[in-house]
Amino acid sequence: MPTSSSDQLNQIGNEYFGRGLYTEAYDSYQRALTCDRQSGDRRALVVTLGNLGNVCAVSGRREQAQQYYQEVLELQKILGDERGIGTTLANLGNLRTDAGEWERARAYYLEALDLLIRAGDDAALAVLYSNLGLVARETGDYEQALAHYERSLTLMRRLGNQAGVADAYRMIGKTYVLRKRYEDAAACALTSLGISRRLRDELRVAGACYLLAGIREEEGKIAEAAELLERVVAIDRKYQLPKLEENTRRLEALRERAGREASRA
Repeated sequence: MPTSSSDQLNQIGNEYFGRGLYTEAYDSYQRALTCDRQSGDRRALVVTLGNLGNVCAVSGRREQAQQYYQEVLELQKILGDERGIGTTLANLGNLRTDAGEWERARAYYLEALDLLIRAGDDAALAVLYSNLGLVARETGDYEQALAHYERSLTLMRRLGNQAGVADAYRMIGKTYVLRKRYEDAAACALTSLGISRRLRDELRVAGACYLLAGIREEEGKIAEAAELLERVVAIDRKYQLPKLEENTRRLEALRERAGREASRA
């Protein structure tokens, strides 16, 4: 079967992937893999195996994703593709982050960092710095986390990636919350919210509102927190997001508190 069939099958798989149809995407990529094994085209194999790793990663099959990424890595080393190696190392780091294995994740990310800096891949670096920020935040190094997030923010701005800018501000805000710097955290959340609204990106709007609701609750502004969380729950319900039930319970508790406070006023 010619390699062009692999290209077509990967394109079909990518369309399924973009629609969240991961089983169908996986099947298409597997058929492409059969073509690539038969043709022996290493560059085509890298693409297909990478796609298989990605679809396994997002559908929770971490160990299977690891196997695909490891094969990709070996092929990229043979091909001398430094930028590709950096991307794959970052993907391997993401798997370890998903598993909460922070030190292993950091090791992969730092190895990827050197390669991506050399390659001058600002788009990949912007994401990688954010990932390093998450690892630092989760391991309690808040100053390092903020430094990484600031680097990500700078690159996102340079690239004109407004969605990435919104995400970076939200991550910085989350870190400020952990340091109990609520005024700074609120400023970041509001900036993220404003950008997300301009983009008409409801999921990012929900993320910013969720962060701001937590900040207002910490500040004792319970009615405002409830109002913000109402927006989150509405978006959760619209898209049937996994935290709908949890956020609904939290909203009910906030409404009860707000009601008690209003009755005492």
